[in-house]
Amino acid sequence: MQYSHEVEQMVCVAKGPKHEPAPIPEEGKWVHAKQISDISGLTHGIGWCAPQQGACKLTLNVKEGIIQEALVETIGCSGMTHSAAMAGEILVGKTILEALNTDLVCDAINTAMRELFLQIVYGRSQTAFSEGGLPIGAGLEDLGKGLRSQVGTIYSTAAKGVRYLDLAEGCILQMGLDADGEVIGYKFLRVGQFLEELKKGGDPAELYKKYTAVYGRFEEAVQFIDPRHE
Repeated sequence: MQYSHEVEQMVCVAKGPKHEPAPIPEEGKWVHAKQISDISGLTHGIGWCAPQQGACKLTLNVKEGIIQEALVETIGCSGMTHSAAMAGEILVGKTILEALNTDLVCDAINTAMRELFLQIVYGRSQTAFSEGGLPIGAGLEDLGKGLRSQVGTIYSTAAKGVRYLDLAEGCILQMGLDADGEVIGYKFLRVGQFLEELKKGGDPAELYKKYTAVYGRFEEAVQFIDPRHE
């Protein structure tokens, strides 16, 4: 290490008190974080690209500084889904510092990584006060039984009103309207579970019926519309 001439000529003054870093909550413990391996926690957050035309929700499960689990969900341009595929391979096994300084292909995913890094190293994770944190696989459970993102896709025009396309429950098959033409319920298909059973060789017609359900006062509707074709 090099010192300037001015520093070399200075009188040495002993350092008295040793101030520890402020403790942060991690998985039910208070930790004086001094290096990356001191960091653990599960959290999720949002990132966006520079032109703000797409977004990423990133979920990370970090154990002793290393990303053990990653869930990458994107919405925006079509290329983001392929970026998510690559980022999913890149992230796991890296320390959070490595991941912060790695090109995760899409600017929205990079931004999400930055935001999650700040949350985790400041002790603002979802598991800050959960003893032992959450097991690897907790991020996957966020997707539910059908292993599909909780997507809300709604389209509307001033001329023709609203169209429900996808909600947390699944793909919207029909919208139910009352006598005033207002939405009072809908019929939907649990796509993830439907496809899972279909792979096992189930009868498509029977499975379609099994995983179709209604929400709201759908059965009281006086008019039914297909949101994708009417």
